[in-house]
Amino acid sequence: MKKVNVAIVGATGAVGTKILEKLLERNFPVQSIKLLASKRSAGAEITAGGHKYIVEETVPESFEGIDIAFFSAGGSISEKFAHEAVKRGAVVIDNTSAFRMIEDIPLVVPEVNAGALSGHTGIIANPNCSTIQMVTALQPIREKFGLDRIIVSTYQAVSGAGSEAIEELESQSLQFENRSKIEAAILPSASAERHYPIAFNAIPQIDAFDASGYTLEELKMMNETKKIFGDQKLSVSATCVRLPVVTGHSESVYIEIGKEGVSVEELHALLENAPGVVVQDDPSKQLYPMPLFAEGKDEVFVGRIRKDPEHPAGFHLWIVSDNLLKGAALNSVQIAETLLN
Repeated sequence: MKKVNVAIVGATGAVGTKILEKLLERNFPVQSIKLLASKRSAGAEITAGGHKYIVEETVPESFEGIDIAFFSAGGSISEKFAHEAVKRGAVVIDNTSAFRMIEDIPLVVPEVNAGALSGHTGIIANPNCSTIQMVTALQPIREKFGLDRIIVSTYQAVSGAGSEAIEELESQSLQFENRSKIEAAILPSASAERHYPIAFNAIPQIDAFDASGYTLEELKMMNETKKIFGDQKLSVSATCVRLPVVTGHSESVYIEIGKEGVSVEELHALLENAPGVVVQDDPSKQLYPMPLFAEGKDEVFVGRIRKDPEHPAGFHLWIVSDNLLKGAALNSVQIAETLLN
């Protein structure tokens, strides 16, 4: 396989560091790796895989000679530099929401819609972390039996809001222990008018609300799922909640499939053979997925599979995955691997 020159924009962030780790761990065919970040981070040293890398400031000229550029530094940075990278011959794999819903830009989860990559014109969008794990688990079911409806409630880790949110959870936990005043400045959204503690709490808001009463995170899940599945008639609704968990998103998913009479055992068999999916489902042994045990693992874990007692084609599932890996960094690297293959 041809070796390529790679750039990682946002290399000092939580997802950027994971992208670097995954490239090295999976023996991605790199000729060179360039780490890019803000001017403030330029000059920082990052050691990974026995190599020392010096972080450079992101400027348009950074992408000269780059074949693949991973972007994970926020939507405004992607909007500013992605086209500059493409102009210089790079393929951009973008981990922000900047390009996801643009019609001619593929939104890709390789286990689900790798074929969409053939239509790219330089930019490929990586979906929202919660969307990725859900569609990975549901694709085999959809492919075999069809899918008419999805109702999902997510229970999302604070790492999805960045390293500052993790630090806030840790500091609030200490404040709670010491019975001192709990200070909140990040969640539910840094730009929001009000902020609430996440320690020992659950916040039913991720990102801002729009006029419909849904948050932007919920709308992302709803719209991205339809685009990835290529089915605008699919009924999808979401409620997204932030929990005091550091890493690992959990989802309670209700689906209505296109066929009655399907058994739980049939869904088990499908999922057990699905790429990137691990079934953990034995109630007699209290075996089910949990974010604590999914952290650091690449797979999407599925359990609590059961029939709905009222709807003949309804099922409930519990889906868990590391939001920084399959939900972000790993999926980005898998897109690049699929491109090269």
